Amino acid sequence: MPERVVPNRPDEAPQIREAVSVSTRKIFDGCRDKDCVDDLRVYPTVTSQTYIENALSIRPRSAQLLHVAVTVEPISFNRGHYTVDCTYFYRVTAETFPAGETALGLAIFDKRVMLFGSEGNSMTFSSAAQAPATEGGELPIAVVNAVDPIALHMKLVDAGTQPPADLEPGDIPSYITDAFPEELVLTTTGRRWYATIGQFSLIRLERDTQLLIPAYDYSMPEKECPGSSEDDPCELFGRIRFPVEEFFPPDSVQNAAEYRNMV
Repeated sequence: MPERVVPNRPDEAPQIREAVSVSTRKIFDGCRDKDCVDDLRVYPTVTSQTYIENALSIRPRSAQLLHVAVTVEPISFNRGHYTVDCTYFYRVTAETFPAGETALGLAIFDKRVMLFGSEGNSMTFSSAAQAPATEGGELPIAVVNAVDPIALHMKLVDAGTQPPADLEPGDIPSYITDAFPEELVLTTTGRRWYATIGQFSLIRLERDTQLLIPAYDYSMPEKECPGSSEDDPCELFGRIRFPVEEFFPPDSVQNAAEYRNMV
């Protein structure tokens, strides 16, 4: 019996056993972006607004990406190309000066890109669907990969000094407002909070398709599933490795998760 091929072995050169037809999503186009969004309006919570009204300045702590809402629309004058509109929702945290109070607010960033997504008029129906609804359709599927942004700079500005283009936001989804401990101040205020953030993102257009790919063998996990039927939790705890790295600071930090925080 030939030796079974396992994944994650780049040093080996196994023989292809057969060609397999699979149904998957094919990426037709994609782009990467490094956006520096300057003076993005932040809508604070009610308590945070009181801190802002009495503060002299504000400095960034962190910014968290809550959600990206994505829509796709065809470009009429360029067949096979589409606009991808992305709305980024951020939860921004800052510290006021001189009181040192923690301010929390919502920031919204809109972005549009144009990508090639090919054409497709077929409709797909599945036995798993509870109703005769289509899956897919003419429009390709837009996918956005993004990380939490970097909070670069923040400032407070009197409302009267801002240009008229600084408009109030429209309807905000409930799942965004639920991420805050209290109501957001979305109306005109005496002082306004602005943030400059850096955002890394990947955007691509995909379509469901059928591909013929080489297959080496069936994928069978090599590792056994750990478990225990013992009633004594201390014996199970005794087999856990001691986390030495949690008690001592590292000698160097390489792309740590805290890169986005500036304190």
